[in-house]
Amino acid sequence: MNADLKKLLVSPKISLRDAMVAINNGNAQIALAVDIEGRLQGTITDGDIRRGLLNGETLDSPVHKLMNRGFRFVKNGEDQTTVLEMMRREELRQVPVLNAKGCVVKLFTIEELIQPVEINNAVVIMAGGKGTRLRPHTEHCPKPMLTVGGKPMLEILLKQCIASGFCQFYLSVNYLKEQVIDHFGDGKAWGVSIRYLVEDEPLGTAGSLQLLPDSLKEPFLVMNGDVLTQLNPSQLLRFHIEHEAAGTLCVREHTTTVPYGVVQTKGVELTGFDEKPSYRQLVNAGVYVIDPQLLPLLPPHQATDMPTLLQRAQQAGHRIAVCPIHEYWIDVGRPESLQQAHQEWPQGRES
Repeated sequence: MNADLKKLLVSPKISLRDAMVAINNGNAQIALAVDIEGRLQGTITDGDIRRGLLNGETLDSPVHKLMNRGFRFVKNGEDQTTVLEMMRREELRQVPVLNAKGCVVKLFTIEELIQPVEINNAVVIMAGGKGTRLRPHTEHCPKPMLTVGGKPMLEILLKQCIASGFCQFYLSVNYLKEQVIDHFGDGKAWGVSIRYLVEDEPLGTAGSLQLLPDSLKEPFLVMNGDVLTQLNPSQLLRFHIEHEAAGTLCVREHTTTVPYGVVQTKGVELTGFDEKPSYRQLVNAGVYVIDPQLLPLLPPHQATDMPTLLQRAQQAGHRIAVCPIHEYWIDVGRPESLQQAHQEWPQGRES
């Protein structure tokens, strides 16, 4: 068994948090739950974890609660052509290979069996905000061009998307737009196409989407230029397509702790105390997938924020999905979060 495969093997008793580490370190988007003899008991993927979080599980829940016990597998020695045909037929991205004892000896992934394909879906990065909360850092520099780990945040986002196969980019610019345009140009230096959505006046986090060309027919990613995350953008696009959504909103779990004892009452009577309770909520993570069919819902020449667009879409009968981000995520919108990003990002990012 090679070292890469060992990274994917976990105990069914470990937490989802630890399984997530194995999934990320293994670079196969899956972890394999095995018993002490190495026999495969179940599989767990990034999608399984996200669905579990939406259904009330936490990252401390054990793997065995969510793992897929009805996994597909092939026997050791199976022809790769046959395996690829099965994976295409059943739309599988990974298939474990088991020996006669049921132990894992290999993992086939669709990526290793077929040539990688460019993703033609566009990526829109919002880079036009003034960043007033980050002054004085943004007095002479647009917020997405502030450096973290020695690189502009916008460059970090661009390279992450390029690494996932995306090659068509639109940068929405307004404040100090020349700095962005001069740095990235038309994208040839990066091996991609970059075009600009130039806002004559601020149009909000969704308004500039009305500047996209009518030729755009496929779902596209939208990312705030001040958000750093280890979320794989190609996985997000697959999530959107698999759930047949017209729009997908990424969310992040945020826990708020009340620093006081909460008093419970009924009328004037005391019924109990809740000492410094914590409340778990999902907050907007600033990353989306949008189908072009939603663009007519944007009023022309008006500022519109993304939550407003998604609410209008939902009211019009469109399906809006929610995708939880369990990977590293930070909104670099304040001086303290910028400092936090400087401390964490080199350690939090993938190598």
